Amino acid sequence: MEVEEVKNQTTLKRNNYISWDEYFMKLAHLTSERSKDPNTQVGSVIVGEDNKIVGIGYNGFPRGCSDDDFSWESPEKYSYVVHAELNACINANDFKSIKNCRMYTTLFPCNECAKVILQLGIQKIIYDSDKYAELDTMIKSKKMLDSAKIPYIQYKTLTS
Repeated sequence: MEVEEVKNQTTLKRNNYISWDEYFMKLAHLTSERSKDPNTQVGSVIVGEDNKIVGIGYNGFPRGCSDDDFSWESPEKYSYVVHAELNACINANDFKSIKNCRMYTTLFPCNECAKVILQLGIQKIIYDSDKYAELDTMIKSKKMLDSAKIPYIQYKTLTS
């Protein structure tokens, strides 16, 4: 092939690349694999308007609390575990960077995490599973988010 022919050819971009939503949800799932919880592994990613990652976290015991010294049995573990959503917020560079962001999370956030999400100004939640939807903590979470007009969208509805 001559040099002139190469110059005239245009390179087409690949069309089957993943969307931002798919990218961040896959990252949330990958992050959940860091959790040592034998029953429920959760990952969360906080993303700014420019698609830059602001914070990331998974569910686990607080720093300095060995998972060899605390039980992963329910309901005892709930007294100790830091949820993925809260860890993502704590792991952000600063709380101001979270305002107006969206959160991708593998499990719908409980009422305690919803409080933090609201206080920090996260503007949208994309979640994968809602397996605990019937629990009081999830019902209250949705009530608060609805009251604050924060949209929450199940990921599968974005990809359908």
